[in-house]
Amino acid sequence: MSRPLPTSEDIGKESRGFGQRGPTMETSANPSSDLKIVDQEELPQSKLAIYTRDFERTLIKYNIEARGVHRVLPHECQSLTWRSYLQPFCFWSSVNLAAQNVTLGMLGPHIFALSFRDASLCAFFGSLIGATAVSYIATFGPISGNRTLIFARYTFGWYPSKLLVILNLIVLLGYSMIDLVIAGQILSAVSANGSMSIIVGIIVVAIIGWLITTFGISVFHTYQRYAFIPQLIAFSILYGVSSHNYDLSTPSHGDSRTIIGSRISFLSLTLAAAITYGGAAADYFVYYPPTTPPVALFAISLVSLLCSFTFTYCIGIGLASGIALVPAYSTAYTKSQGALIVAGFTESTSPRNFSTGFGRFLSVVVALGLVANLALPTYSSGIDFQVLGKNFQKVPRVVWNSVGVVLYTVCALAGRGHLAEIFTNFLALMGYWVIIWMGITLEEQFLFRSRIGFRIGIGIKESRKGWGQSYDWTCWDKPEKLPHGIAALVAFLVGWVGAILCMAQVWYVGPIAKLVGEYGADVSPACFSER
Repeated sequence: MSRPLPTSEDIGKESRGFGQRGPTMETSANPSSDLKIVDQEELPQSKLAIYTRDFERTLIKYNIEARGVHRVLPHECQSLTWRSYLQPFCFWSSVNLAAQNVTLGMLGPHIFALSFRDASLCAFFGSLIGATAVSYIATFGPISGNRTLIFARYTFGWYPSKLLVILNLIVLLGYSMIDLVIAGQILSAVSANGSMSIIVGIIVVAIIGWLITTFGISVFHTYQRYAFIPQLIAFSILYGVSSHNYDLSTPSHGDSRTIIGSRISFLSLTLAAAITYGGAAADYFVYYPPTTPPVALFAISLVSLLCSFTFTYCIGIGLASGIALVPAYSTAYTKSQGALIVAGFTESTSPRNFSTGFGRFLSVVVALGLVANLALPTYSSGIDFQVLGKNFQKVPRVVWNSVGVVLYTVCALAGRGHLAEIFTNFLALMGYWVIIWMGITLEEQFLFRSRIGFRIGIGIKESRKGWGQSYDWTCWDKPEKLPHGIAALVAFLVGWVGAILCMAQVWYVGPIAKLVGEYGADVSPACFSER
């Protein structure tokens, strides 16, 4: 029998003591009882083990989630109700209805010189490919009870998978840095004459994001269930008051080959922005029961991701297309991308002018909405630090979350004046590894485990005999029972060779990418996973 979603206190009781294994754990005869930590004051322990155990008990006392990377067992899962099906849609909508995606959409017309139509189509199809991969990975949360990069151990093994963890940490902290910069830009632009510096905005939003993720997945999911509502209202109003300024007629700039290259590069950028969620997608659904229909979770996640990505991208594309037509837009963009969002609210030439204050209020709503996007990588970074190894598991998740917040806040303060460069150089580059890993995972699933491991099922029997059945999820922390990962590592490195040949960045254009147009085309996402 499944039971309701555990509270933070229950989760802490169910969690293993940090650094404790085997005889240190016991369960009651009742299979639904909490997993308890045996009192081991009489056993010899290091000072670090004693300190971390006491700190864990303190977290539980204040209702903070103490569980880290440990597998969620079936009897610890929540009941499957209609709200369980609604939650993934609300979750991904809250994450993606964010100013970060609006500013990313601006790069289509402004950096790649694409028309509104070309940029919108590229954004749609890039989002579709990336969202499909993310939705697929999300289905392994309920099936396995394991976090995303624990699942990667079943292909890459114990030691090679650590490389993926490090790369994912860079992605998570990098995206968090971008969120803070954009939030700081918007809050600064809203303040009277820019009296509030970007630095202050960055720090304020970082603190809010840290507070939400510190209390664990229960508070995190509750926040994400409703966070998309004010964002949807604000962005709908933004579209309504600014859409008449969008340039829908000017064609893409350049000769035919250059336009093709620009289309491919922008599609690759939007694909990379979407698919990077794949490194953490299963983390947020591990408390779903194994009986969760994988097709339902996949479809709900895909629809939510695709709709929210496309909606916000198109707003950004429209605002950027109007830079050449609306002087106020041009002036705002010279300050920052966040300032252009504020200008979309406040510099409307329509009779409905929001510059009297309501537009600035909505701009603040949009800025604070970035907290929902920020909470996702912040929470998962704490998990991924623990995935690095058993010694890292001795440090509670909340501590690693705090370390991550400090790191990306410092980076945001240092890079606050270079957002466009970070977008174009960082996002696509970090998306490469996820696509390579995704290709290897799909090969493992469909080619090597397909005889026993992949049949889409709905009920409990089909779920356990179908999707993911060929994996032994109980050996997630047993290196001797995991694959060595040599073949996966070699394939991963070969994939990177293909990426280098096909990438087109400001600082480097590969020999294959140079063949497309004047500026080259980032064809890596289409090519480098074909090893």
